[in-house]
Amino acid sequence: MRQLLPHPADDVDLATAYAFPTGRTWVRANMVGSVDGAAAVAGTTRGLSGPADERAFAVLRQLADVLLVGAGTARAEAYAAEPVRAEHVARRRSAGQTAAPAIAVVSRSLDLDLASNLFIGAPTRTIVITCAAAPGSRRRAVASVADVIEAGSDEVDARTALDALHERGMSRVSCEGGPGLLGQLLAAERLDELCFTLAPLLAGGSAPRMLADHALDRPARLSLTQLLADDGFLLARYAVDRPAR
Repeated sequence: MRQLLPHPADDVDLATAYAFPTGRTWVRANMVGSVDGAAAVAGTTRGLSGPADERAFAVLRQLADVLLVGAGTARAEAYAAEPVRAEHVARRRSAGQTAAPAIAVVSRSLDLDLASNLFIGAPTRTIVITCAAAPGSRRRAVASVADVIEAGSDEVDARTALDALHERGMSRVSCEGGPGLLGQLLAAERLDELCFTLAPLLAGGSAPRMLADHALDRPARLSLTQLLADDGFLLARYAVDRPAR
């Protein structure tokens, strides 16, 4: 893995390169796309990924307190709580973190497979973020296998959700999609950083874009802070310019 920006380097320690800022809640999104703008191939991101992106993805997960994901993405990507290697557990413990990052699933309908590995056997109890309008019977069922956070009345409110995670000591947040959730974070002006991998592929077809079907009041301006390269993949870090910064 080579670093091109902010200064050239032939060997990069990814844990150092992607370290979270300290002293505040920091919300980063981690996305991948093709050169022609596809955010998925055959409905998932697996067809866009490669060894370089997978390495960075794993490190981003190791550094986070919580992985924030929309229910649709959790279903499409068959999300499951994964075991953490012993050396990573030790590093997380020394940083005052839980042994593994929690997965926080955002869902209004609570249409979730509660018998899946996303909930059963998770090293850190899974969190489900919903709203007051969620079906009561589903909410009770979810509460039997996960921690439930109520954030908002008719819809999930991103600001309230992030504040609730912060109150639980989860200040290092890595959002893994999908488009609706990313759009909500941008609209709430709570996204600090975008980690974007440009895959050396042309996907064609009608594949969705990163913010598919989600309109923004105005374009979000980004500042490139880091650029890595490996095997044709470009891994960029962008700071999100917003008034709250």
